[in-house]
Amino acid sequence: MMRALMTAASGMKAQQMQVDTIANNIANVNTVAFKKNELAFRDMFYQTFREPGAPTGQQRMTPTGLQVGSGAEIASSLKIFHQGEVQPTSAPYDMAIVGQGFFRVLLGSGDFRYTRDGSFRPDGNGTLVTAEGYQLDPPVRIPSDAIEVTVSEDGTVSVRKSEGGASESISNISLYRFANPTGLKAVGGNLYSETESSGKAQQQSPGSTGTGIIKQSAIERANVSVVDELVGLIMAQRNYEVNSRAIKVSDEMLQQVNNLIR
Repeated sequence: MMRALMTAASGMKAQQMQVDTIANNIANVNTVAFKKNELAFRDMFYQTFREPGAPTGQQRMTPTGLQVGSGAEIASSLKIFHQGEVQPTSAPYDMAIVGQGFFRVLLGSGDFRYTRDGSFRPDGNGTLVTAEGYQLDPPVRIPSDAIEVTVSEDGTVSVRKSEGGASESISNISLYRFANPTGLKAVGGNLYSETESSGKAQQQSPGSTGTGIIKQSAIERANVSVVDELVGLIMAQRNYEVNSRAIKVSDEMLQQVNNLIR
């Protein structure tokens, strides 16, 4: 019965973390290019009372053995990098990636981070930066006399400096891919850092080898389905309640044992 108490408690802890994960997904439903998290569960240590195949007599053996588990725990959290809905905007520097690529930005420390959030704006020098002021890398600088800016699907940035004038190419935007994007480390602010698990970032041109294309004047919405998250929330709540019920039953059984000596 004491085993049941600890086993059920482990299930409650796992479901609590599931609720925490779902709450974070729902909280970021309007965050640009947010990617939902999912948890993976695994069973914990088993106590073996009888090995499968243990002999039970002459030329006889047990077909299954006897093992009792000790509960569940969280194995890992997984970022789901499915494509979010592409939503048109009126901002010429908004860019959405349709595909698997990432933008790279340069931090003030000189480190690089990667993002799917293409809500860029020009700073005082005309350089495209994120909302936090991190510079897009390779850098793109918009001339002060530009009256129209065009970003093609292959990342070519062109400007027009006069009415009726011809467009001229000034830069190219690169995208980056990873062998295992789920191995990226989320650091907040819509940013990711590469890890040993993700592999090194591979710089590529938009539209090549599955990297994706760039859509100007558009952003990628979060890939969170509120309906799915609410269903998952209800399931986590019910599982939590069932585990708490197991604790209550174990407590009542212990109480019955204690009453035997009265």
